[in-house]
Amino acid sequence: MRLRNVKGARQMIEAHPQYIIDDQENTMLQLDKLFASTKPIHIEIGMGKGQFIYDLAASQKDVNFIGIERFDSVIIRALEKVIEAPLENLYLLRADAMHVLQLIPPQSVERIYLNFSDPWPKDRHHKRRLTSLQFLDRYKVLLQPLGEIHFKTDNPVLFSYSVQTITEHNMDILFKDNDIHSHENCDNIMTEFEAKFVAEGKPIHKIIARFKEEQHG
Repeated sequence: MRLRNVKGARQMIEAHPQYIIDDQENTMLQLDKLFASTKPIHIEIGMGKGQFIYDLAASQKDVNFIGIERFDSVIIRALEKVIEAPLENLYLLRADAMHVLQLIPPQSVERIYLNFSDPWPKDRHHKRRLTSLQFLDRYKVLLQPLGEIHFKTDNPVLFSYSVQTITEHNMDILFKDNDIHSHENCDNIMTEFEAKFVAEGKPIHKIIARFKEEQHG
């Protein structure tokens, strides 16, 4: 995916360290210094423009949220939301998900959100998919015992692949649905992509899974 450069994005990021870290050195976050109070930590990997995690943080004040995105031109839109209306339980991190184990302490995360991740359709790129076995190994290190992964996509091939890798990893599947918006009482916060796909009539697939307690050793 080719993204348009946003002039001044890096300068804006550097000017607001109270809301965002541009972690080019891949240093471990000190979570107790990011937030005003100690609460469960939920993260979104590949948050895009941040609408989902911003709305979620605004509605769940009893949780601290970290939104991770690697592209300046995208995360800047999330930063604009936070600058306009700050939330004390939301922090942004410009970083590559490949380095997540160098960024977030082990067993410090209660929930990981993966929303409309890049499907990386070519077989040679399968390790880059955020639900690959390699990434699931990373999440197992980050998550607390019984911590959850919440994954949504409009891509049926990626969804089938993700169900397969989650099953291969011997995780417990707590929820699986091929069309979450087909239900009248759909308890769901939408991303920007999701709103677009729903308007186009595309079904949204979702799975919630967790590692078995014994997998954490």
